[in-house]
Amino acid sequence: MKKRSLAIFLMSILSVILAFLTLCAINYPLDNPLSAQDRLTNTSHIAPKKLFLNSWKIIKKRYYDATLNHQDWDRWKTRYIDKIESEEDAHLAINTMLASLDDPYSRFLNASEYSEQTTNIDSKIVGIGVNITSISGKIVIVNTVESTPAYKAGIKAGDILYKVDENDVNGKSVSEIAQLIRGEEGTTVTIQIIRNGKKLTKTLTRTQITIKSVNHKILPENIGYIQITSFLGTNVAEDFLASMASLNSTRGLILDLRGNTGGLLPNAVLVADVFLNGGNIVSIVDRNGIKSDINAQGKATAMNKPVIVLVDGATASASEIVSGALKDSNVAVLVGEKTYGKGMVQKIYPMPNQTGMNLTIAKYLTPNGSDINKKGIMPDYIIKYTEQDYFSKKDPQLEKAKTLMRKMCSL
Repeated sequence: MKKRSLAIFLMSILSVILAFLTLCAINYPLDNPLSAQDRLTNTSHIAPKKLFLNSWKIIKKRYYDATLNHQDWDRWKTRYIDKIESEEDAHLAINTMLASLDDPYSRFLNASEYSEQTTNIDSKIVGIGVNITSISGKIVIVNTVESTPAYKAGIKAGDILYKVDENDVNGKSVSEIAQLIRGEEGTTVTIQIIRNGKKLTKTLTRTQITIKSVNHKILPENIGYIQITSFLGTNVAEDFLASMASLNSTRGLILDLRGNTGGLLPNAVLVADVFLNGGNIVSIVDRNGIKSDINAQGKATAMNKPVIVLVDGATASASEIVSGALKDSNVAVLVGEKTYGKGMVQKIYPMPNQTGMNLTIAKYLTPNGSDINKKGIMPDYIIKYTEQDYFSKKDPQLEKAKTLMRKMCSL
């Protein structure tokens, strides 16, 4: 009987995906605001001047703020149209236009940046299987992906990376270092790390890595735990539902969204819908002020166990949609630190010459109508997680969640 109920539950969730994709097709059509003559694929090659003009038109017709930050948009065309000769000229002009919007989320992507973003969405890269972050200026390995070259070579969470081949990582961004580590399949990369004050050198062969954004386990006292590190991949929904099925018999669930900077809106909607039996998940407000509500699907079997969501200052965008929906609907308790505060929606526009553009096209509101942009969501229980906690392998936020869960489940 339990297996049959679970099957019904998962089928109802799959129906949500189809319903939401239909909704997206209505409210955010994939039409391009360019003439038929100007509609070119990402692999098409056009003159730099035309690339600039295409970008100028898209921004003018699709940017969320119809006033374009209270400026005459035509002035950019007048300023640059006769000065663009090279690809670099076009990129500079487009970036200057976007900067004038004072919007950190709208940006032009050159060929390598667009490829990197597409790789993240496809959830596949060629590398060694490590996740890295910057902590107090040090590049720290957060974890290694199981069965990858890094995992087999004994690379561990907490190892400090200081060199990739002959490149010192000091002063480089996480993105720049990731590019150094990645490369063609079958090639080698040598990394140097510090572990417990000792320097270690590892030479690894790059291979294709499937990025796994969803992980789950059962904690002591039959408490379920699911960590979603990103909502960006196309396999997030499938992996999340599989994790939910594996934890079906647990007494409560801790959903860890710390460090999750967002991703695809449909993934966030699906995850939130699992916990809701009707009601609003999120509202999308377009450039004309028209509000579209995305509601949870009423279903015979909604999850009814206690839920705690872990959040922090890097919990953003799609993660805040899930956190806000569960908090406002009173189906989950939030533990951790105030979230980032990114309440804007971007669309990815593939552009000719293998480039692209991320453009803000709307904002979103949580179910109670809150605009959390630049404000964030305050958790019910504010618990700090310090650098000292990390290196001491302590997690006070998770420990607080487990303590609360015991009370909620009367364990």
